[in-house]
Amino acid sequence: MKIAQIVCAFPPYQGGIGNSVYNISDILSDLGHEVTVFTPDYNLPAEPDEFNGKFSVKRLRPLLKIGNAAILPQLFFKLNNFDIVHLHYPFYGVIKSILIKKLIKGKKMKLVLHYHMDNRGTGLKGLIFYFYKIMILPLAARSADIITCASLDYLKHSALKKYYRHNPEKFRQILFGVNLDQFVTYHDNLNLKRRNKIILFVGGLDQAHYFKGLENLLKALAEIIKDRKFSLTVLKIVGRGGLKDYYIKQARGLGVAKSALFYDNIDNSKLVDFYNYCDCLVLPSINRSEAFGLTLLEAMACSRPVIASNLPGVRGVFKNGIQGLLVKPNDIKDLAVKIKIILNDKTRAENMGRAGRELVEKKYTWAGVGKRLDAIYHFLMYSPT
Repeated sequence: MKIAQIVCAFPPYQGGIGNSVYNISDILSDLGHEVTVFTPDYNLPAEPDEFNGKFSVKRLRPLLKIGNAAILPQLFFKLNNFDIVHLHYPFYGVIKSILIKKLIKGKKMKLVLHYHMDNRGTGLKGLIFYFYKIMILPLAARSADIITCASLDYLKHSALKKYYRHNPEKFRQILFGVNLDQFVTYHDNLNLKRRNKIILFVGGLDQAHYFKGLENLLKALAEIIKDRKFSLTVLKIVGRGGLKDYYIKQARGLGVAKSALFYDNIDNSKLVDFYNYCDCLVLPSINRSEAFGLTLLEAMACSRPVIASNLPGVRGVFKNGIQGLLVKPNDIKDLAVKIKIILNDKTRAENMGRAGRELVEKKYTWAGVGKRLDAIYHFLMYSPT
């Protein structure tokens, strides 16, 4: 089949939505599909070999862009010869064009809508998000032939919850995956030789990823290192973006500048080292803009315990107390306590790490994601209705 994947951001931009679409396109290509990714041209450095030619990436110049919000009216003319159009929502700058195309082509255009997350904001941005929520999203949901999501738990608390209650048969849960050949567990003894404890945070440091909660983690770090037992604890922050200087200033103000180390331009071949040489990964997200957390899968694949906010979607990635611990969102004290529990109990941490690797091997593989999507696409193409 000829499949169009439409996404607001794509590698080399670092972000969960773009990375998931990259892996989806890669595995669908392996299954014999002809995949084209349509995404805005943000003038980022080009990827070498453009993904080895397995699938095509069309970077369209935006008519207008603000951050990761790009308007691409030309997309309307580029969707004529595809069997499946798979839109990754939210992507406000293309949704009207896609809905008009769907209206014109009707059943000849098979539209899959993947609902990644709710968008939240204040001021003018909040008003725009609200407009799309009440006016455009309902149209998109009705127009889509199938709606996919990574977590039905998240969906039941999302802006689509009412539509889901009335049309549950239209929804399919498609779990995300992790590359188990890339994110592996090291079996050296380097962790035994270091004196300091290492907490890891991996995420974008731009405004689009403010919800990752790094500011709260810095505050928790300030509490942790007050304890003499954990005074040498280091927080390694892997990510890049326009808020990096802001977070560095926050660290200075909290007195943890020497304990909070920032790393950018880290590719996956180096990222696996950060996972393996840490004591735990922390994802302290603050609201429902976080819907899953791919970094949790990557850390578990490297046999590391994880700590994450108890939010819809996120809380279903692992079992609390088995592969990691859940914390109350925006509760600095609870976050610090849970981190110290992991740092203070090596045996428990190792058991959680092993359980995490077992979980991703069983439940979170891109091969499984590809097979599930392949079945959905075939259902849409060949079902009698």
